[in-house]
Amino acid sequence: MATSAVSLFNGERTVVVLFLTRILFCIPKSLYYESLGLCLLAFAGLFIEISAENSSSLNQFKPRPGASSGILLGAVTLPSVMLSRLIQLSRAVESKDIGPQELDYLIVQYWAVSATCFGVLLFLCCLIRHSTNATSLLRFRSSHGTEISLLYMSVYVAVCCFSLARQSDFGSHLAMKLFWVFCHGLAAVKLIQHFLHAFPSCASIGEALLVTSGLVLYFGDMTAYTLAKLNTFLISRELLSELYGFKRSEIITIIQGFLISLLVFPVFYGFFLRIYHQLSGWISPQTRAAEETDSKVIERSLLFYASLIVTLVMNAPAWMQFVQGFHHHPLLWILNFVFEEPLKRLALCIYWVSVICASVLRFYNISKSSKIERILLRKYYHLVAVLMFSPALIFQSSFLDLAFGAALAVFLILEIVRVWKIWPLGKHINQFMNAFTDHRDSEFLIVSHFSLLLGCALPKWLSTDFNDRPLAPFAGILSLGIGDTMASMVGYKYGVLRCSKTGKKTIEGTAAGITSVLAACSVLLPLLASTGFIISQHWISLLIAVTASGLLEAYTAQLDNAFIPLVFYSLLCL
Repeated sequence: MATSAVSLFNGERTVVVLFLTRILFCIPKSLYYESLGLCLLAFAGLFIEISAENSSSLNQFKPRPGASSGILLGAVTLPSVMLSRLIQLSRAVESKDIGPQELDYLIVQYWAVSATCFGVLLFLCCLIRHSTNATSLLRFRSSHGTEISLLYMSVYVAVCCFSLARQSDFGSHLAMKLFWVFCHGLAAVKLIQHFLHAFPSCASIGEALLVTSGLVLYFGDMTAYTLAKLNTFLISRELLSELYGFKRSEIITIIQGFLISLLVFPVFYGFFLRIYHQLSGWISPQTRAAEETDSKVIERSLLFYASLIVTLVMNAPAWMQFVQGFHHHPLLWILNFVFEEPLKRLALCIYWVSVICASVLRFYNISKSSKIERILLRKYYHLVAVLMFSPALIFQSSFLDLAFGAALAVFLILEIVRVWKIWPLGKHINQFMNAFTDHRDSEFLIVSHFSLLLGCALPKWLSTDFNDRPLAPFAGILSLGIGDTMASMVGYKYGVLRCSKTGKKTIEGTAAGITSVLAACSVLLPLLASTGFIISQHWISLLIAVTASGLLEAYTAQLDNAFIPLVFYSLLCL
């Protein structure tokens, strides 16, 4: 009994429960259905995670070695972010800063991302239950287990129905919304299987669930935006207006268009490459790698660059023109935007390039010649992120949105070039990137730089439309650039007391991380107040947010760059 209690309440799960309790404590009456949905999702995630520990059925996916499954954390993170955002927007509706239409759409988005997580949990539950070595927890009586699962799923669907019915009542509109939500769940199940099989040993189940739910939500948002502009005869104008009736900024459209184009680009490039292989009479894929000549490598690379140019210059801008109605080419719009304030924005670009060049050259040389621990070397890049992003976030917020998107697009292109070994850069990029990898990266996919950039960018992007909590956009910079860095450095040099028997994190490092973030906030808040921000952040709420995110960094075995900024952002929005 004592053993089961310890396994039920380990450090990571305890912090997740505290995190969820804090969010549920702030729920207004208008969001009770959404909070009930989060509770159902959390209980299902906890049950599946404990069951997965007693079964080897999920090992078929070859998750990242050394990491726990992280199913509970992965299942509740994005729905919690959306629910915190709903709490924030509900305050905006009450104060009439925004219209109710944006809140209604975000409720649909909340149930869409919740359905992605719930659908994956059902899929994992079926895998564990039908495994040959599953324990009695899931197979004690198969018929009763099936009945309980169906009842649980029915309750979840009923809660979703009642929530969405408040917007459009029961009828065809509700049915279409439920179908839309169901499609997200089905797509997530398909995508997570493909992701785990295509990139073995790259992610835990929880990390894959976070990535999958985020991608499905992002693609679904693009689809809804496109359908709203198509005004298709299959869906009524009123429903499209409810799904996506408000206008978005040009920057958000440009970022979404380029990023999604680059995400799907490898699929189409692989398709065109196979056609090119057949037309040119190349040898079979099994022997091509060993016998491919230099001329064939160059031909393949030229096809890659030509396809990439067509995607970035023609395909992605064509979609942007359609949905946003730019008066000229989106790339020209970007240039005009930069030169609206040339002195500030060009100076900021020069500053960024200077910091990047100096830090890359310095740290790369250190990585080759010094015996310094790689974990500490990687944390220097966290400090570089603070130096680069903090001034822009305070003084050029909208330009930073665009810069984050451009940086992420460059990272995607470089990773595609590295994975496909595109001549002449692929080999050199791979050599450079391997100098900064750790146990969480693999030969198939290097995720550390993506997670750091996204960890800083997502809180800023989520705060674009409305934000009454001035520290929320800084969630990634504070938690990763300052808190995580100080925790690692102090823990490595002075840490003695371990937070857990199995982990390497120390109490001294965790305390240093929490203290450093609070100190940074005490400096940042007066600075923001001096630039015109209305300070509405309560110190007790801030202390809870910083402490919870610091404890999660100490106890989680997941990719902290991905989870901690989102958890911290969620708590700062309350």
